[in-house]
Amino acid sequence: MARYTNAVCRLCRREGQKLFLKGDRCYSSKCAIDVRPYAPGQHGQNRGRKLSEYGMQHREKQKARRFYGVSEKQLRRYFTLATKIPGATGENLLKLLEMRLDNVAYRMGLAMSRAEARQLVNHAHFTVNGRKVNIPSYLVKPGDVVALREKSRQSDKFKSLVEANQSKPVPRWIEKSSDGYEAKIVQFPTREDIDLPVEETLIVELYSK
Repeated sequence: MARYTNAVCRLCRREGQKLFLKGDRCYSSKCAIDVRPYAPGQHGQNRGRKLSEYGMQHREKQKARRFYGVSEKQLRRYFTLATKIPGATGENLLKLLEMRLDNVAYRMGLAMSRAEARQLVNHAHFTVNGRKVNIPSYLVKPGDVVALREKSRQSDKFKSLVEANQSKPVPRWIEKSSDGYEAKIVQFPTREDIDLPVEETLIVELYSK
């Protein structure tokens, strides 16, 4: 998969809102959205024209892609899967993205960003139901137990992450252990549980053409 290697703050500026791609920096006064609240590029401050219908759909799709760090091919695959699940396709799409292992690791507070969580999963720091899983796109399901490997728990990095994220709210569909190193998926997330400010119906319209 092609990997974005430029400054991720440009992505937030392009979408005009925080996508929380840089961990702590997004909550500080150094956040690019607060410093330069306009699109990147030479003509960024002049992009005030009204978007077409396609333009709005495309922007919402890009926002979802960048928020979860998935490729176009992956998002289309999730959309196809979402159409086969009973219920609203747009909500199903977001639920699938939330159930990715890298996102769950981030929601547990074991990474400062989804990009970091993806890297940590790749490095085999996590288990699902006691079995090592190093695939960030692995979809968990209700009843699964996601845990940090015993060996990794001795790392100062993870100890500091747990301490730094102690006060970070955990979605109600995740039941985290008292030590912060393990969590059980108790249910599928609802739309209210997903904090992505996106109009998912526009993504459905775009992919349904």
